[in-house]
Amino acid sequence: MAILEAQDLVKIYPGGVKAVDGVGFTVEEGEIFGFLGPNGAGKTTTIRMGVTLLAPTSGRIVVDGIDVTQHPEEVRRRIGYAAQAVGVDDDLTARENLVLQGRLYGLSSRQAAAKAAELLEVIDLADAADRRAGTFSGGMRKRLDLAQALVHHPRLLFLDEPTTGLDPQNRRALWNYLRGLNESGVTIFLTTQYLEEADVLCGRLAIIDHGRIKVEGAPARLKAGLGGDMVTVTLPGEAGDGALERTRAVLAAVPGCHDVTTHDSAVTVVLEDGAAQLAGLVRALDAAQVPVARLELAEPTLDDVFLRYTGERLRVEEVKPPNLMMRRRRRS
Repeated sequence: MAILEAQDLVKIYPGGVKAVDGVGFTVEEGEIFGFLGPNGAGKTTTIRMGVTLLAPTSGRIVVDGIDVTQHPEEVRRRIGYAAQAVGVDDDLTARENLVLQGRLYGLSSRQAAAKAAELLEVIDLADAADRRAGTFSGGMRKRLDLAQALVHHPRLLFLDEPTTGLDPQNRRALWNYLRGLNESGVTIFLTTQYLEEADVLCGRLAIIDHGRIKVEGAPARLKAGLGGDMVTVTLPGEAGDGALERTRAVLAAVPGCHDVTTHDSAVTVVLEDGAAQLAGLVRALDAAQVPVARLELAEPTLDDVFLRYTGERLRVEEVKPPNLMMRRRRRS
């Protein structure tokens, strides 16, 4: 059963900037659905329309059978939302943050306190429950922010790049937490710049670029759909654009090669039955006297899927959270 549906969704900002251009997708109840794309692709605009913070220019988005535009209050009762920026109050303790959020959602004092205690155990912050949030690490603050989105038992949780700015250890810890949350029955709509994150967490995903969905499906199916192994030929830095184009032409003529793309100083191709056909590819490069700095053969990844459908590698732009000293200065 679908818990989230977007139909021909369009958002045009003042000045004529079309951030979302005819987007449509369905999220089934109980799944983790990934929404991938570079900064500026339309991910955050789409999620803000889904959580009632932005009105669509046209099209329709429905949450749990309820039209977001027509009945935003009903939608808000059913969803949780954690934005890119952590929304905790640094002057309050972790417990106080959660109790406050519960009260804002209409829980009684007793209910809010009980829910706060439950969530502090779930997110492994019980030992730090009465510490000010301003003393927490980035990973602790992210977990507390997610817990705030869960105090009212949402059926659908929207997460906008929840691990951006976290180090690899905290990122993986958060992945484990999200898996457990999903197994408990919460449907998750996840926007991310991290292809590995989507591969690990998502049962299905969509890739969006320039406001349009380029492809949608299960990660394994999307990778298999490339039709072979990935071969990347990297040229020396001094080889120049002429050598890059010559390499592209040589590889395009090799039997079994298709989807030839160039990026930086490398050419990537899909090679059918790569292990058996690789020797012929190497001979073709050698015969054409292509200066090869490195040659790699690998199974397809989501990065390769992204490259096929957008024509470029996904470059993650890290957003570092402000340090504690900076936050204190802002309040002074």
